[in-house]
Amino acid sequence: MTQLRVYLLIERLARQFAAYMATPTRARGYPPMEGESSLIIEVAPALAIHRICDLALKHAPEMEPGLLYVERQYGLLELHSADLDALGRAGAAILAGIGAKAGDQLKPRTLYSDIIADIADQHAIVVNRTREGSMILPGQSLLLYEMEPALFASVAANEAEKAAPGITLVDVQMIGASGRLFLAGSREDCERARTRVDEVLRSVAGQ
Repeated sequence: MTQLRVYLLIERLARQFAAYMATPTRARGYPPMEGESSLIIEVAPALAIHRICDLALKHAPEMEPGLLYVERQYGLLELHSADLDALGRAGAAILAGIGAKAGDQLKPRTLYSDIIADIADQHAIVVNRTREGSMILPGQSLLLYEMEPALFASVAANEAEKAAPGITLVDVQMIGASGRLFLAGSREDCERARTRVDEVLRSVAGQ
């Protein structure tokens, strides 16, 4: 049995999130571009993700896989395309192949959310040393999120950037037991981003 944990169709990748997904750490395959759409899937057991990849690419060989990752417990696949309808058809083939519906996924749960205003110089330094995105500058506000399943940090990052284009994507941790999101900017941009992330996570249908 294959458990569908996450089924995310992300429309129109924002500039910073697309660039983050195109880094060598994330894009083990083909890097996505700004404006393309993305389908991100997580399943258990982990190795079942190879069957998911097979179903997608044999049904829609024009799809570009950006991330195929087998971690300890879960397997992850990211596909992207400029053709949203084609991406949806590939997703439908995957769901049919494993006998699942998109609504069978797990509903996201926010474990922690906070905005730290006027971040201290030393705090900015230690955050920047472990980031995979852009830097946070002293005096900016820092928006933090922790959620599960971890992959929901991806759609949270993309939607936050679209809602607050002036915000800086500092880091997205979307693989593991929980997902984490670090965004920097003005207090107003962080509030706007948090409102949008909360809306998106609440709207996800799942178990």
